[in-house]
Amino acid sequence: MTDPQPDGIRLQKALANAGVASRRVIEQYIVEGRIRVNGRTVTELGTRIDPEHDLVDVDGTAVQLDVSKRYVMLNKPTGVVSSMKDEKGRPDLRRFTKDWPERLYNVGRLDAETSGLLILTNDGELAHVLAHPSFGVIKVYIAKVEGTVTAQTIARLTRGIELEDGPIQADKARLMDVSQGASLVELTLHSGRNRIVRRMMAAVGHPVIELVRRQFGPLHLGTLPAGKARELTKIERGALLTLARQDSPADAGANDKQETE
Repeated sequence: MTDPQPDGIRLQKALANAGVASRRVIEQYIVEGRIRVNGRTVTELGTRIDPEHDLVDVDGTAVQLDVSKRYVMLNKPTGVVSSMKDEKGRPDLRRFTKDWPERLYNVGRLDAETSGLLILTNDGELAHVLAHPSFGVIKVYIAKVEGTVTAQTIARLTRGIELEDGPIQADKARLMDVSQGASLVELTLHSGRNRIVRRMMAAVGHPVIELVRRQFGPLHLGTLPAGKARELTKIERGALLTLARQDSPADAGANDKQETE
């Protein structure tokens, strides 16, 4: 990134406009060395920035200065493909973006029969970084699977199993419930390999019946109903931007495929 812009707007004004705090409070933050611009701590009250290009964080949390960027959380229902226009005419994501004037795109994918948390944004740089498999964003899924999952099976998932495209292990695995011949399993993964949860559960003898993604990085689905979308809160935006501004993978080429679950 470039140095702070000498002909931009004052840092305290930009942060006040972003809703961080009052100008007076932000000036105190600057003096205390709590604010960084493009990775450098600034302590000069006269610092000027370009909100469209400079990256600013307060106490290590990124601040959204470019108000043209939109960040939306969707609880994607089953039966909908993760595309803004499906070539086969299947239900796609366009119906969920009508409330926003910007042209939004999905960050990564969920397959048609998987529901849950999907991010929609017009921030192409963020979308590319977070969707790239090498970046390893943590994702939490709840899978309803066939049969009774045992403690030994949970241990296998965290210890690691062999799939046709190489070994894989869950960061965490937890048996939540067993009822009427089916089990609920919570899996935490940072892998971006395609349909990884379904393949893992099938490999240990428990094919997936239903699958929902409850968490993506710092974002939690919470009580958002299926088929509903909402803008991220200021705190959620800060957490997501902070994650995206970490060192992105060196091999994150523009033509690499996004993950699909």
